[in-house]
Amino acid sequence: MNFKHEIKDNIFLLHLSGDLLGENHGAEIISVVNDVINDGIRACIVDISQVRYINSSGIGVLITVLTKFRNKEGEVVLLKPSENVKKLLIITKLNSIFNIKESEEEAVQTLKNG
Repeated sequence: MNFKHEIKDNIFLLHLSGDLLGENHGAEIISVVNDVINDGIRACIVDISQVRYINSSGIGVLITVLTKFRNKEGEVVLLKPSENVKKLLIITKLNSIFNIKESEEEAVQTLKNG
């Protein structure tokens, strides 16, 4: 798995690609998330459009990111999950916990409207 991140208009954008297997980069992602939250960022978009597969550790990373932002009155939006990932989110009922959007514009609007 690979990840890139940037901050745009006070929104933390986390781009994930490949297979989201938490044991690979999970701690590194959480460390970056902690840093941006400490810098006062409260909105996060996780672009998972390039993620082919997620295992339980990867799900744990997503839940940890969500929990960290929500504990600081923030929010996380998942962006463009693939069909496989979408099915997994439905099976695990995480689709009812996460905000899921199909475009970056929709995600930004959701975050700005609180």
